[in-house]
Amino acid sequence: MKRPIAFVPVVSLLLVLAGCGAAKELQPAPGRPLPVAPYGAKATPTPAQLITPTTQQRPQRSDELLRNSEQRRADDFDLPPN
Repeated sequence: MKRPIAFVPVVSLLLVLAGCGAAKELQPAPGRPLPVAPYGAKATPTPAQLITPTTQQRPQRSDELLRNSEQRRADDFDLPPN
């Protein structure tokens, strides 16, 4: 089955439109306040604070690099196949 030639320009136009967006600072909608402060917080967070990921959402890498060569422990489950 042959696709119509008009399919390619339409798809490329949609991709171009999907990529263009305004990169401005986030503000609440006009007439709407920011969300209420979380329980136990002293102040209402700013929009920048609300979109900043926490360490639980984006954890730091915790792999310790091997600095010295060490002997491996014996693995009781490293058995040959039957």
